[in-house]
Amino acid sequence: MRDLVQLYFSEHNIVNHHLSSFNDFLASEDNPNSRMQRIVDDIRVPTDDASRGIIKLDPERTGGRNIEIRLGRKRDEDGHIDVNARPTIRVGEPYVKEANGCEHWTTPMEARLRKFNYASRVEVFFEIIEDGQESDAPEASGWLWVGDLPIMVKSKGCSLYQDNLEHHLDRQLTPEEYEEELVKEKEDPREPGGYFIVGGTERVLITLEDLAPNRVMVEYNEKYGAAVEVAKVFSQKDGYRALTLVEKKKDGMLSVSVPAVSGSIPLIALMKALGMESDQEIYETIVSDDLMANTVYANIEAAYDKKTYAPNGFHTTEDAILFLERNFAAGQAKEYRTKKVESILDRSLLPHLGDTYEDRKKKAIFLGRVARSVLELSLEKRNEDDKDHYANKRLKLSGDLMEDLFRTSFSSLMKDLKYQIERNWGRKKNEKFDINSIRSSIRTELLTHKLIHALATGNWVGGRAGVSQLLDRTSNLSAMSHLRRVTSSLTRSQPHFEARDLHPTQWGRLCPSETPEGQNCGLVKNAALIIEISEGIPEMDIRWMLRELGIKSVKSADETRIFVNGDLVGVHEDAKKLVSEIRERRRCGLISGEINVRFDQETNEVIINCDEGRLRRPLLIVKNGRLALTRKHIENIREEKIKWNDLFREGIIEWIDAEEEEDALVLVDAYDVPSRCPCCNHALSPMDADWMNPGKEGDVVLKCKWCEDEFVVPTKLDPKYTHMEVDPMIIIGVGCGIVPYPEHNSAPRVTMGAAMGKQALGIACSNYRIRPDTRGHLMHYPQRPMVYTQTMNYMHYEHRPAGQNFCIAVLSYHGYNIEDALVMNKSSVQRGLGRSTFLRSYSAEEHRYPGGTEDAFEIPQPDVTGAREEDKYSMLGDDGLILPGSAVGSSDVLVGKTSPPRFTEEDTDFLTPQKRRETSVTVRHGESGYVDSVMITEDLDGRRLVRVKVRDQRIPELGDKFCSRFGQKGVV
Repeated sequence: MRDLVQLYFSEHNIVNHHLSSFNDFLASEDNPNSRMQRIVDDIRVPTDDASRGIIKLDPERTGGRNIEIRLGRKRDEDGHIDVNARPTIRVGEPYVKEANGCEHWTTPMEARLRKFNYASRVEVFFEIIEDGQESDAPEASGWLWVGDLPIMVKSKGCSLYQDNLEHHLDRQLTPEEYEEELVKEKEDPREPGGYFIVGGTERVLITLEDLAPNRVMVEYNEKYGAAVEVAKVFSQKDGYRALTLVEKKKDGMLSVSVPAVSGSIPLIALMKALGMESDQEIYETIVSDDLMANTVYANIEAAYDKKTYAPNGFHTTEDAILFLERNFAAGQAKEYRTKKVESILDRSLLPHLGDTYEDRKKKAIFLGRVARSVLELSLEKRNEDDKDHYANKRLKLSGDLMEDLFRTSFSSLMKDLKYQIERNWGRKKNEKFDINSIRSSIRTELLTHKLIHALATGNWVGGRAGVSQLLDRTSNLSAMSHLRRVTSSLTRSQPHFEARDLHPTQWGRLCPSETPEGQNCGLVKNAALIIEISEGIPEMDIRWMLRELGIKSVKSADETRIFVNGDLVGVHEDAKKLVSEIRERRRCGLISGEINVRFDQETNEVIINCDEGRLRRPLLIVKNGRLALTRKHIENIREEKIKWNDLFREGIIEWIDAEEEEDALVLVDAYDVPSRCPCCNHALSPMDADWMNPGKEGDVVLKCKWCEDEFVVPTKLDPKYTHMEVDPMIIIGVGCGIVPYPEHNSAPRVTMGAAMGKQALGIACSNYRIRPDTRGHLMHYPQRPMVYTQTMNYMHYEHRPAGQNFCIAVLSYHGYNIEDALVMNKSSVQRGLGRSTFLRSYSAEEHRYPGGTEDAFEIPQPDVTGAREEDKYSMLGDDGLILPGSAVGSSDVLVGKTSPPRFTEEDTDFLTPQKRRETSVTVRHGESGYVDSVMITEDLDGRRLVRVKVRDQRIPELGDKFCSRFGQKGVV
């Protein structure tokens, strides 16, 4: 089904997952419910007192006036956001502010050349509410600038995005005209994007692999030399992540470790504190098997033990809360103790289930389910959960990472805004409070600095490091592979054998071979060719649908339990019918394709997922042994009459996550292609036989490409199958995609071939003459491989090739026992075989210092401190800059530069001008070459900036490494 793969890549970017994620995060006109907007809607300052989307000023610091500042969208009486409410945050187009104060539209290339941040202005709509009354006065509301947001290249916020470019040019563009405009903007038309530009350097956010939140995971933990049954839940909501742990001790007592509190407390005490007073109700919530009864009875009876839980044990909710107060806030005032316990129960404990008093009963039921899982594990009624199963994993893409960073940064800005307003109020008590008062109190550099600093250093919120990395520009393939990388947060120094091993659920989602050697093996992975990472949809839409399909209250009976994103929402009497109906609605387009559903018969649970971060893959739908795809669809694809999304709307293909795939039986190939055509006896490959009757019963009819005759082969389709692979080739990634016939090569060699293929020299991008990369390689005569793979077509490898076609002879050489050695033909090397150019960029700028002193580009005079010999400056012009084409060697001066002294010299008379010091930019030690180009520009502070590019020809020599795409390497 190569036609389907071709259709996908004709419409989607190779880094589409990053672009889609960032677009979902970015506030724009066509995305009113963006993640940025949801962050603004959920902000509340102070957190304990204000409503969502509100900054509440302290009346004691505002002269007794009750003032609130609304920045989120309006809500109704039930706290739900008005559907018709306009967005209150917007992101402008990328801009740059010059030293003279003027602003103008900018492009990624200008940001690279002038070493500034490629970012857009973020504005928020503030509205002042006094004594609960809104004002229509113009000065009571308005849009205010709060900071700058880094923009992903080629995203909807980028100036190179086609719609934005058309708006800027005020005309529509055809695909050919669009490529021409990209060339005019000095960009490579085949540049995939998916990265940021910070300080002129390209930074990519690495996709992070993490455990799925809001899921119960049971396992054995070694504690005091014995195995203890433990259940863990990483509860997450609005960026807040809290671990709740339930364990069964040696004596059978169940205890809970609660977030924000040290130690553990009895499970029964916590369930009673959450409002489940009845022992019978607690028993029914936990027990699913008679063998559990004695353990649960013992836990309930222990709750009444006056010696252990003085003075009276806990019979009621009040008793349990008093017990928690003594444990959580002993020795504190009664009011503080009560407030502390309420905060823990409502906000810290299982936040994904809600943060209000009304949600406590639901949390008690959920804890009962967690305790049941622990007891089932101890009774060997269930197995340990597989942490490496991809149903238990979630991926954090650029949009998710930026969401975490923006939430923290924006919250800090709003807290600072509240502080600044209240501080300024004390100085200007009689001044009118309006929108200008807010404008003067916003420190825009606070938000900008936090966002830029995290991207520049890779140090992210939550203590993660290395999230942002410099984009690898060795070749076009290395850049694509870097943008599709997935990394685990596990420690590299530990074995983690299970985490490093291939898992069956990674099939079709992660490349089985493209992983580094050494300590990163198995922890750093790469995405398969066609994947999709869910962006998430509101749970409320699914809950309404489930009510229509007849789910009942959780209290109804011991029927199939229904979970939505880990939240128990009800029970249903006919689980198979429910699951079938949900899938049919999805295939008909009645509900979102983001929804995946599974019926776990072992636990009698229906698991519905609609959250973000699920790694999904496309599969063809099979019904009653017949493909939903027909010959007419294939013809329409070839005639470009149908699009990829049309196949989903018609129920032909669907995205499946690892959870739902547990319910599926997937066929790899519908038939086996004979080695030779039975009609003309010509050798056949899968590409030479066209399937003429997909979607029909009976044997498969194939048409030979060579003789155009039809013949019949047996079909593998059977009613037991639910899905079929789109194409076996899409299980690998872009690195392995350049290896011809990897299935006929040993697995370690494929891994080597993928790693070394990314190091191959070629043409990384077509604008290499303009790009100011610190270092780069350019192959003089890159060649298209003689043996070409299908994956190369989708990567445009023929336009940005790497490597050359060598004629190889494998033979002994004088009997020397040398492994991995190459003997190259000298005359071939002299004629240009394997020859390349190494490019190195140097930069210098005129800094300004306190006191009015500044650097200067000039030829340093002999009296300057640290001046070099005259011949070192012989190639500099009068302006202190070297001329293009000059031959330079190690330590030769490229930019003559002098700076003021670091310290004031004591023995110098104040009337005598102080000696300047020599700070010229020189060629690196051990390098040489020719000056390729010299560029002069200005940075955003108006200081002169010079970039010099030096090129050096590299000819293959002893010690150089060459390899084939099959991982066969050797040293000259």
